[in-house]
Amino acid sequence: MDTAIRTERLTKSYGRQRGVVELDLEVEQGEIFGYLGPNGAGKTTTIRVLLDLIRPTSGRALVFDIETTADPVAIHRRTGYLPGEFSLYDRLTGGETIEYFANLRGGVDAAYQRSLIERLDLDPSRRYREYSKGNKQKVALVIAFQHRPDLLVLDEPTAGLDPLVQLEFFTWMAAAKRDGRTVFLSSHLIGEVEKSCDRVAILREGRLVQVDRVEALHDLSVHQVELRFSGPVPAATFAAIPGVSQLVSEDHILRMHVKGPIAPVVKAAAAFDLVDFVSREPTLEEVFLAQYGKGTIDVQ
Repeated sequence: MDTAIRTERLTKSYGRQRGVVELDLEVEQGEIFGYLGPNGAGKTTTIRVLLDLIRPTSGRALVFDIETTADPVAIHRRTGYLPGEFSLYDRLTGGETIEYFANLRGGVDAAYQRSLIERLDLDPSRRYREYSKGNKQKVALVIAFQHRPDLLVLDEPTAGLDPLVQLEFFTWMAAAKRDGRTVFLSSHLIGEVEKSCDRVAILREGRLVQVDRVEALHDLSVHQVELRFSGPVPAATFAAIPGVSQLVSEDHILRMHVKGPIAPVVKAAAAFDLVDFVSREPTLEEVFLAQYGKGTIDVQ
């Protein structure tokens, strides 16, 4: 599959300060890709390099196989961008602001533009300076989506949006994917990524920690498993299974932590008279905390 974004040993330093370090990343066309990390991890630095708003210290970045420093205008034509901080002309109305950016694009489908405004329940007649943060974010979303770009680069897109508007935004991303377009979603919100993304990259202090499908990342954390049998069972049978730890035997109950696939535990339990089986799947937030090494995961 063709790549929408590719970086090769991409590094950006700010003097002695770290931005991103030797970043090797590929985002396929037609996927929703989550870029996850806390504030200061290097997410916005990556986006600014991709759009040639800043230049890399070393390495390179390509968007649609175009090196970002070679022809950024060609990249911008095919990209919709929502920055983490969106601040514009206070005296213009929301509608005038949206139309201004539409004209910079050479015009957009007016009916589609109106539908986006209506679906967000945005009043375009109010001046931009009168808007709440949430309404300013709505203006930014319309600007990013209105020209139906091949690539959407969204930096913390749901900041300030109420839950109903967030749901509407997720439908926009799903529609973009159905159209074969690509979404690069930068976020520090676990639930946002878990709901919407095909794959996710976890960024820690400017370096990639993990890149995988969202479902696969759950296997990085532990399940808490409780097995209840009608009679005694040999705990050693389960202790020998790869990934099993903290095994506790109490009467006819076995409690354990399982890291990785849980199927071998299920298969072993089926050989005995199993009365009850309880397993709690970890959330992506727990996976995230585990990858960042912020203490052990509480699975109680």
